[in-house]
Amino acid sequence: MSDSSPLPPVRLHPEAELARDALSTPLFSRAARLARWAGPDTRVDAGGGLVDEQLPAAAEVLGLTGDEAAAYASEAWRIAVDAGLVEVTDEETGTVTAGEDLALLTGGSPHDVLSLWLGALEAVLADASVPDLDDLIEAMDEGGEVDLSQLGWDPEGEAAFLDGVLGNLYLLTAGEDGPGDGPVPLPALAASVIVPGDMGEPTNDILEQVSDAMMRLDDQFRLLEPIGLVAYQPVDEALMGDAEEAAEEPAAVDETDVSRYGMVRLTRLGVYGLRARLLAAGFEAPAVGDLADKGADALLDGSASYGPRAARAETEQWLARREPVDGARELLAAARGSDEGAPLRRLRCQQALSLVGPQAEPAVREVLDDPELGGLARVWLTELGASDVPAPSEDLVFWLTIDTLAAQLAAEGNSEELRALVEGLAQQHSGFFAAAWRVEHPATADVLEAMGRLHPDKRIAKEARKAAFKARSQQGG
Repeated sequence: MSDSSPLPPVRLHPEAELARDALSTPLFSRAARLARWAGPDTRVDAGGGLVDEQLPAAAEVLGLTGDEAAAYASEAWRIAVDAGLVEVTDEETGTVTAGEDLALLTGGSPHDVLSLWLGALEAVLADASVPDLDDLIEAMDEGGEVDLSQLGWDPEGEAAFLDGVLGNLYLLTAGEDGPGDGPVPLPALAASVIVPGDMGEPTNDILEQVSDAMMRLDDQFRLLEPIGLVAYQPVDEALMGDAEEAAEEPAAVDETDVSRYGMVRLTRLGVYGLRARLLAAGFEAPAVGDLADKGADALLDGSASYGPRAARAETEQWLARREPVDGARELLAAARGSDEGAPLRRLRCQQALSLVGPQAEPAVREVLDDPELGGLARVWLTELGASDVPAPSEDLVFWLTIDTLAAQLAAEGNSEELRALVEGLAQQHSGFFAAAWRVEHPATADVLEAMGRLHPDKRIAKEARKAAFKARSQQGG
């Protein structure tokens, strides 16, 4: 994911619910229990980890048994230290005490809890970028030091790779107008960061890189699931011997087989966590409700790039804080303008007014004579079924048509829906282009050029381009 990638607006759950989710995650809850268990007799090594002699007792506190019990207890302790739930009070003797932040888990606000969880998440993400123990042992020299050159490990590169994968997972699934919270196949996610966007058929080298990335991600998501970032179905162990084949044809098998290659989705806590990290990294990561306490101009401009569901949800929250007529007047005032973004603002305004309903009628009638809003007002009142709606002049009809097409272009680009609208318009009005180039609207030439691109009939497309040239000459450009 590049810095310029537009991030979709996400719907966040209330912080109280997310804080409960954080406290119930396996790893964070274990870290909290060990922090409460720690006392004067607890000893740690030079790195802050529990000494081996104390791991059985820690595992028992956590109710862990089996061969992995000590490892799980050690991991939970590291998270407790990294998140500030426990503090090393004397490095020489290795003694610890409860951290000042531990009390926030029960006495702090939901935001306090989530802040501590984010600290734990950062620690887990750092661990997920480290090679596994077997690789580290193999790379040790005779003095017990890890030779990074032999290991082939680039710490910054590994962290950037994982950040890129998580960013793509956020782009693919987190948005209000995205496909929902369904899981993403691991081969598709790996391919999203490996395969160039302009590549047709992937080369063998690319397929091998995707296969390697899948195996790395399988290990990493297994680590990230206990902290609550993702819900993960691991790669079927039976496929591990032929990972390259798993990456080659993920779309050629049925859904059951695809799931064997690993499936991952963000949890609602994971959406919150990744958004917080994206904001900290300098990205614009909007959330539904961000604009609710801002002016109508911020709402219409800010939601201009949103999909329909996100724009509706954002507008509903904005309207809920205002009296219907007052909100309608503010929206209409913000919809005026001759700048490039004005047509889309007017389209968003019309959509917002539909959510207000009949209560907006007094405010809408006030702008019937407005040169920029009169057409919008007539359309809205007609759709409402209102009486005594004055008929528009021919000039107003043409102006509104250009304005609407300009808004659609800004919202959707050269979409199939816009292509159908252009075809229907040219078919219904045979003399449209002869009159349209005279319309005094800043977007007239751009709209006519777009119609020339979009219309499949070469003769009509040529008419549109000629009209665009006339409009451009009239505007002096």
